[in-house]
Amino acid sequence: MTKTIKVAVLGAAGRMGATVCRAVEEAADLELVARLDAGDAVDAGSLAGADVAIDFTVPAATEANVHAVLDAGAHAVVGTTGWDDASRGRVVEHLERVNAAQPGQEGLGVLIAPNFGLSAVLAMTFAAKAARYFESAEVVELHHPEKVDAPSGTARHTAAAIARARSEAGLAAMPDATETGVEARGADVDGVRVHAVRLRGLVAHEEILFGNVGEQLVIRQDSFDRASFMPGVLLAVREVVSRPGLTVGLENVLDLS
Repeated sequence: MTKTIKVAVLGAAGRMGATVCRAVEEAADLELVARLDAGDAVDAGSLAGADVAIDFTVPAATEANVHAVLDAGAHAVVGTTGWDDASRGRVVEHLERVNAAQPGQEGLGVLIAPNFGLSAVLAMTFAAKAARYFESAEVVELHHPEKVDAPSGTARHTAAAIARARSEAGLAAMPDATETGVEARGADVDGVRVHAVRLRGLVAHEEILFGNVGEQLVIRQDSFDRASFMPGVLLAVREVVSRPGLTVGLENVLDLS
């Protein structure tokens, strides 16, 4: 018999957190053992024996939450954005310390995903594959006005993957003759311009634009309901328990080769 995975949800009172709680409760192989929100301590007691803690809190709290989860002996699945190389590096160091202290055991894992939507992960993957073939590339992300960070973690992840693919292909910097109004050109993520739209009625959407002389490729992804993220979240929970160390991006647990 498959062992039931015990799950705690951090940020349980939020829109995503509440949706995650319902999805976990409806999954036959998962058990929701704790709901935590702002002001609640994150420790072994409050996690109530969880094997995995899912973090959908806020950027200001998420790193501290992950360290607390590791100290409590649980794996972590993280959907909160705001991570950078430094904060991810600190998690890697913490994982190495915790796992080295328990030789012979499989070890704890952390999976951080900018987006759990399968369509979004596929769009990012397709974009990275296409990037080497186009002279120009830009990213437009569109979200609801309650989103606190811009550009989104998904857009940053997409742009970084495009930039890596372009670099590996030996492509030159993209053409751009802009001299005035540079602020209107969006954020610069590793040389790829990213534009953020915040509009009432939206949930989460991304458009990746590629251009050559005489042709254009548009990759578009739309999430109309937070329920669309749940298959990816549950997949991450099931995978992280057998993946020691840090995994960044849901594409790394999907067979997309």
